[in-house]
Amino acid sequence: MDFSSLENWGYLAVAFFSFGGSFIIVAAAGVFSFMGHMDLSIALIIASIFNFLGDNFLFYLGKYQKKEIQPYFAKHKRKIALATLIMRKYGVLAIFIQKFIYGVKTIVPLSMALAKYNFKKFVFYNFFASIVFVCVIGFSAYYASESIIAFFELIKSKPWIAPLFLISIGAVVWFGMEKMTKKKS
Repeated sequence: MDFSSLENWGYLAVAFFSFGGSFIIVAAAGVFSFMGHMDLSIALIIASIFNFLGDNFLFYLGKYQKKEIQPYFAKHKRKIALATLIMRKYGVLAIFIQKFIYGVKTIVPLSMALAKYNFKKFVFYNFFASIVFVCVIGFSAYYASESIIAFFELIKSKPWIAPLFLISIGAVVWFGMEKMTKKKS
């Protein structure tokens, strides 16, 4: 195996970042596959496996290492409240939904574990949720690659667009999280 090529490092990056639940790396794998630098099926299989393992690891931490992780929850009370609301409102679908919500995707498996959700049930549903998540993001990026590449070409020619775009996305996510976690009067 030649470790000097983008393709091999790309698969390692997909594995590493998918463990943490990153949808950006899955989208990048879709675009790189479109460009011929990666094999789409291999990238999506790797991403699914490591996404599955990452959420199971988080659930395990929440279930069996509560005392060690509780200090990290102090700063994320709103996210925990949102994760709990998602769990109560959507039940099993919360395992699927959480994968697509940036900011709560790591909190939901931990919250479910702390709420004494059945570990075997979580693993079962998480298996399918990981596949659905990776396929939706990966195939979407693959089929939208021409537009994504054109957007990056635009950013390359007009670099001021990148910070504006990132700030806009950040603002939308922040306001969305604020709105979802505010108490209703």
